[in-house]
Amino acid sequence: MISPQNVLGHELIGLDILVSGAANPNHRGICGRIIDETKNLLVIETTRGVKRIQKMHSTFRVLLPGGELVEIDGSVMVLAPERRINLHEKKRIT
Repeated sequence: MISPQNVLGHELIGLDILVSGAANPNHRGICGRIIDETKNLLVIETTRGVKRIQKMHSTFRVLLPGGELVEIDGSVMVLAPERRINLHEKKRIT
């Protein structure tokens, strides 16, 4: 079950998201659904099209399936998604 404590160890694609802070002021306030993720970017589908937001220097509010809202500093997500998930899997095992 995805929770605020383990959100970084899970797939983010499909979750609703809000860019709550960003180095680029035009990115602040963008909200939508995560449709893809790379090492450095989140790809968000919005009502105004697809937006690519840098993880570094951004802060995100992610709505979890249970209805909880969690704030994430994008700098801790700057890894390829599979590496980020595997890293958190190893931490759970030890």
